[in-house]
Amino acid sequence: MTTTIKEQNGEIVAFFEGSLDTAAAQKTEKDIQPLLTADKNIVLNCEKLEYISSSGLRIILQILKAAKPRGLHVSATGMNKDILKVFTLTGFNNLLELK
Repeated sequence: MTTTIKEQNGEIVAFFEGSLDTAAAQKTEKDIQPLLTADKNIVLNCEKLEYISSSGLRIILQILKAAKPRGLHVSATGMNKDILKVFTLTGFNNLLELK
């Protein structure tokens, strides 16, 4: 699992690549630290995200909880049908904008 964070078009974009599962969760939690203190809207780029487990969803929730009190918008883009299905079944599609 690789997480890359860049600033693009006035937003903070996190690029997730690989499987965001329990094995990758601890490293990913460290990688997303800049998102937890971001002062710009956040985009989660999931184009290369192959799998997400409940540990991965917990990390997404952590990002959402950090952004909301600061009035920041969190959106996700590029989800494949399997990732989108997980977000829909768990209700995460109602917590952030899916592009």
